[in-house]
Amino acid sequence: MEKTLPRVAIVILAWNGKNYLEKFLPSVVASTYANLEIYVADNHSTDGTADYIRQHWPKLKPVCLEQNEGFAAGYNQALAGVKADYYVLLNQDVETVPGWIEPMVALMEKDPLIAAAQPKLMDYRRKDEFEYAGGAGGFIDRWGYPFCRGRIFDTTEKDTGQYNETREIFWATGAAMFIRAGLFQRFGGFDGDFFAHMEEIDLCWRLKNAGYKIFCICDSAACHVGGGSLPMGNPRKTFLNFRNNLILILKNMTAGELCWRFPLRLALDQLAAIRALASGNTADFFAILKAQCQVVFHLCKWWRHRQAAQKIVNENRIGPRNPAGTFQGSVVRYYFQRGVKRFSELPPDRFAK
Repeated sequence: MEKTLPRVAIVILAWNGKNYLEKFLPSVVASTYANLEIYVADNHSTDGTADYIRQHWPKLKPVCLEQNEGFAAGYNQALAGVKADYYVLLNQDVETVPGWIEPMVALMEKDPLIAAAQPKLMDYRRKDEFEYAGGAGGFIDRWGYPFCRGRIFDTTEKDTGQYNETREIFWATGAAMFIRAGLFQRFGGFDGDFFAHMEEIDLCWRLKNAGYKIFCICDSAACHVGGGSLPMGNPRKTFLNFRNNLILILKNMTAGELCWRFPLRLALDQLAAIRALASGNTADFFAILKAQCQVVFHLCKWWRHRQAAQKIVNENRIGPRNPAGTFQGSVVRYYFQRGVKRFSELPPDRFAK
């Protein structure tokens, strides 16, 4: 008897993105995977998104959220009623190609330890260049700074086939994340207090701490516009990135690592604030200071988040912590002091396996 294809649900969380849906939804609907359902979750938009879906895509499954609680909590609510074997969390500003789902599901079906995965993510405006939000897979350094194959800090690389290898990574982009539905729910989904930015790294880190794998499957690709909700350079984006990165560390590092790495991270972020001020960017300077204050002044709250996350990990553990995708050095030092701008220039022997 032929095995039934796993059920895949693409869920697009849309917020004031009717123009993106008009442009990119046809490519998603053209996906060739047979056992597929597509949901559009309207995160309380004010641009007529819900009406557009009802009028132009009546066969899609609409989900209307009563208020905008951000990317993280919005997805938690939207996915609560979706029945599937795999969720595909897809940004509203992503273009896909026919056949992009099949290689993702095939590898995840082959290896049940792969909890989540992403395709290679390219820049929609410059399709020969990796996109900031995911590139060819996410990594993290020993201080908790995230970066990608194809993107370190603000430097993105052209794709010349240098990262076509399907390989284990540390985190998968939330712009086009494939994740086992059961694991998403068992591991508590996204942390709603993140609101937006790095919630996918937080979830992936929990999965890694429980022994699971995260992969970038380069036989599949998608193109991402990026900055559709909060553009680069927005102080709100700076605030969320710095605040959430510190919370990420508090929740997921071991207690031994936190004792000395967290204070040093605070110092490094203060240097980033001074650098922003020196360059005349006072908005980012105050955004970074505000981020630090929110974390330090509410440390008890974030510690409770840590305890809840550790409980989930321990209840669902399948093996020891999986450090694959961790860079054992400082990506800040390599980038700013040594001038390393390409992932391939980082010493490969410094990556955990």
